[in-house]
Amino acid sequence: MAEPHDLTALEQAAAIAGGELSSVELVEHHLARVDALADTVGAFVTVTPELARAAARAADAVPADARGPLHGVPTAIKDLTLTAGVRTTFGSAAFADFVPPVDADVVRFMAAAGLVSLGKTTTSELGCSLHSEGLVAPPARNPWDLAYTAGGSSGGAAAAVAAGLVPLAQGSDGGGSLRIPASLCGLVGYKPSRGLVSGGPVGSGAYGLPTNGPIGRTVADVAALLDVLSRPAPGEPYLAPAPPAGGWLGAARGADPGRLRVGRFTAPMLADEPVHPDCLAAVDRAAALLTAAGHEVVDVPAPVGPEVWPLFEIVWYVLALTPVPPGRESALLPLTRHLRARGAEISAGTLGATLGELQAQVRRGVRRTAGCDLLLCPTLAAPQAPLGWFTEGGDPAADFDRQRRFSPYCAVFNVTGDPSVSLPVGVTADGLPVGALLTGRYGEDARLIATAAQLEHGSGGWDHHPAIWRAVGSANVNGSGVGRSAP
Repeated sequence: MAEPHDLTALEQAAAIAGGELSSVELVEHHLARVDALADTVGAFVTVTPELARAAARAADAVPADARGPLHGVPTAIKDLTLTAGVRTTFGSAAFADFVPPVDADVVRFMAAAGLVSLGKTTTSELGCSLHSEGLVAPPARNPWDLAYTAGGSSGGAAAAVAAGLVPLAQGSDGGGSLRIPASLCGLVGYKPSRGLVSGGPVGSGAYGLPTNGPIGRTVADVAALLDVLSRPAPGEPYLAPAPPAGGWLGAARGADPGRLRVGRFTAPMLADEPVHPDCLAAVDRAAALLTAAGHEVVDVPAPVGPEVWPLFEIVWYVLALTPVPPGRESALLPLTRHLRARGAEISAGTLGATLGELQAQVRRGVRRTAGCDLLLCPTLAAPQAPLGWFTEGGDPAADFDRQRRFSPYCAVFNVTGDPSVSLPVGVTADGLPVGALLTGRYGEDARLIATAAQLEHGSGGWDHHPAIWRAVGSANVNGSGVGRSAP
């Protein structure tokens, strides 16, 4: 028998609209799951039950004709995202008691749309790594097998969605931080075109690399949340691409991108690293789905190669130089301190020259694939990574190098600003998810979303669940792992 968390986000909203469930009932149901499973999967840093209950009561009081497609649905906010009056640690013990006085724009937009946040999800410290294993919360574990990482930096968001603690969540992506956890946890993780979603009201923009975005179980849910997140906000430094008629959800529901030319490559871009056969098989399956849908799939060279890594490396070092409260530097993790120490050695002139050369290299790469409407490649070079694998040995430089080799694809598309989505098309022999990465031209988010939805339909659907989905109250729920079912 279906339970409320079995419903997609849009189905939950429809149940509210139809009077079958109230937002209060949905929030209580999901809070019970959070209470039972959040620490097991490392999903949350801070849970806000009373704020959620108050928001749910307010959502139920809104007239039916003033409700949007996600009204009353539970969600969660990444702990890198400012949330007024709610502890926001940025994944760091250095900010363990920080309570922002303002909301990020996306938090305001979600509240205005009637979404109900249950709290702040686990992230890597200052968003610096692709694993979420810090000091302020339990590590984010993959609900498909708790021995593995849920990734980062939006690892808690992915763990929460994959375990059924919320149906969808807000995250952010500066180098793969939505797409990496989505690939690991069998979800749809969407990085919008640069400028589509506000990063305000504070922040430097980090050279345009990071953006807020959605993560969910279905393309339609993700598109619906993108409609919420992509509202105009004053002061944004990038021109936002125009939404299609009917919004991003309309593009997903239409699932009709027209006939496309898709460039396929598998060579890693930021590391000379062998690619796991399961990741190659996921690309093969995505290519087969695209071909079956009537698209032309052609082999193309990777836009860039490992020779550009030294340029990326300098940028990542400097991005770690987020201001830290005086006297709290020692509370940072070894990896963060290592990145910041390297960043402090880089002059403004070196950084400016690096950014210019990086853009030039990426532009040349984009021109090599200019005849393609979409690009298809692996999301990661390996399907999964054990919890603690990146940090074993205690050498932060080795940790950082392992991250580069594990994820040599995603970050290039943060530099280009192109929309990019990880889709859960593959599976390992032991039933763990494997993603493939589909990337569109800048500003053509509607085409990318429509194609993703088309592939979802062609594959028979991607809303599959790990065994922990049914494990609430069971003796199987523990910190060492649970059984899993194949997606």
